Amino acid sequence: MTDDASGYLPPHELRGLLGQPSVATPTSPHGPGLTAAAATPAPFIPTPSIDDPAALALGIARIAGEQFGGASVVPAMAPPTAPTNMASPGFTPANTGSMGIEPMLSPAIASPTNTATSGLAPTAPTNLGSPGLPDLDMLARMLVHATPGFSPEIVGSVPLVDAPAAAPPVGGSNIQAPPSIELPVVEYVPLLDLDHDGGTFDPHVVRRDFPILEERVHGKRLVWLDNAATTQKPRSVIDRISYFYEHENSNVHRGAHTLAARATDAFESARETTRKFLNASSSSEIVFVRGATEGINLIAKAWGARYVERGDEIVVTHLEHHANIVPWQQLCAATGARLRVAPVDDRGDVILEEYEKLMCSRTKLVAFTHVSNALGTITPAREMIEIAHRWGATVVLDGAQSVSHMPVDVQELDCDFFVFSGHKVFAPTGIGAVYGKRAVLEATPPWQGGGNMIQDVTFERTVYHQPPWRFEAGTGNIADAAGMGAALDYVMRLGMPTIDRYEHELLEYALERLPTVRGLEMIGNPRRRASVLSFVLEGKRTEDVGGMLDKYGIAVRSGHHCAQPILRRFGVEASVRASLAFYNVREDIDELIAALHEIQASV
Repeated sequence: MTDDASGYLPPHELRGLLGQPSVATPTSPHGPGLTAAAATPAPFIPTPSIDDPAALALGIARIAGEQFGGASVVPAMAPPTAPTNMASPGFTPANTGSMGIEPMLSPAIASPTNTATSGLAPTAPTNLGSPGLPDLDMLARMLVHATPGFSPEIVGSVPLVDAPAAAPPVGGSNIQAPPSIELPVVEYVPLLDLDHDGGTFDPHVVRRDFPILEERVHGKRLVWLDNAATTQKPRSVIDRISYFYEHENSNVHRGAHTLAARATDAFESARETTRKFLNASSSSEIVFVRGATEGINLIAKAWGARYVERGDEIVVTHLEHHANIVPWQQLCAATGARLRVAPVDDRGDVILEEYEKLMCSRTKLVAFTHVSNALGTITPAREMIEIAHRWGATVVLDGAQSVSHMPVDVQELDCDFFVFSGHKVFAPTGIGAVYGKRAVLEATPPWQGGGNMIQDVTFERTVYHQPPWRFEAGTGNIADAAGMGAALDYVMRLGMPTIDRYEHELLEYALERLPTVRGLEMIGNPRRRASVLSFVLEGKRTEDVGGMLDKYGIAVRSGHHCAQPILRRFGVEASVRASLAFYNVREDIDELIAALHEIQASV
């Protein structure tokens, strides 16, 4: 049984569909007040069109493979006879005359002559006639998006269940159920070399997972180079959110009814996926928030208000986003603490010697970015954290810009807190997470009061839940948490090391091409950088450049990027920022360069 956020059919439902008895589930360990029904994660089953039987069958393959372990099994069906748009992540057309899927799913059951369902071959039944097996409408609800970059292949077949007698004839038809059902066994074979061993990562395959990349802007294809502001969403995330509202919508935790259990499962499954993504030691170390900004404010208002006192010092760097400056300024104003700033050199790198000189016995907290949103600088986070810990300081690492570009291991980094926003890593807006070491979270008081975060309330006293629930007052952003889980699952399946390597190659290509533009000046040249390119054009206002690029269908960010101190360190008030993701291609860079040449040539 998978516990990731994309999820699959709950075992008790799958057993029911296959004519098997349901089994009781144990009491859930996930969180306070959960019902027994919430113990088994209720996974995602999006609803595609039913005119794609091969796709439906492949969905069953993943469901069955995850539920029963080992190889996947597919209800036997004939492939469609006409081209079909599968719209499923990671699949690539292999044959324009059919589904573009390698396996041929031949029928293993009696075949009626019923073609009422659009797209079905004449040999495919529209109703299996067996109460122990789903009809095509049910199969449609069971489709799960395939693993990105993988293709299914049939490697054998197995009998699944003995079918009972056929149902009474419906509408004059007489469809007899077979005595048994033979199901093909499916394995998933990589289309992409996700380990990058001698092969290539093909972003053109992955781009098909992102429907918005098919948009046209001013008659041009969309070139999305504003990923540092927000990333686009794969179909699996979009469908995950829709599925929640269609099949799971409820408040979480204390409800005794089925939808409450489903919603709780979705919410807590997303928490576990986030734990895996960050390599936290426990899901209780993951607190859901609206994003990195709210996460930093939570730490400042809860931990900071408890432990920072007059005369203490808080250290940040010159690279910080406003969200990692303003909350600490407010805390210093409230407590009498002092804010100190580690400088950067002319390349945009933190000067470690100067950073270390700021440390002293009064240093209570250090907060810095993992990756600069303005320059792309990758800070030496592990070394900076070690230095801070030598002085007894607590460390907050802002991972808003790192999570989409590189692997993050909070245990290896040894940070006390780590914050990120979901929408920076292909998830919805309005959801993010705070990681906190368990001991640190347990020693931190709640920062908001209300429902969900309490065990008991009287007019005399309140008893709070343990972390993480004590920090999640009120109704959480449940659907978008499930969507974030699906996004994190998506990038983990692609592989963060693979994403890191590919984006580095794309970045190097862009850095080679940008200097060919007359009058272009790069802002910062850090030794290690993520996929962020900040520049100005001689004689052109940055907002004008952004507007002109939009006419070419190219989306970039123009302005101060909520990072005014670091831009002013380089003598500018604003810049044009192009930022990359793994679905960008060299053609995107070429179109940017060509447009910039034309802009510079214009009067």
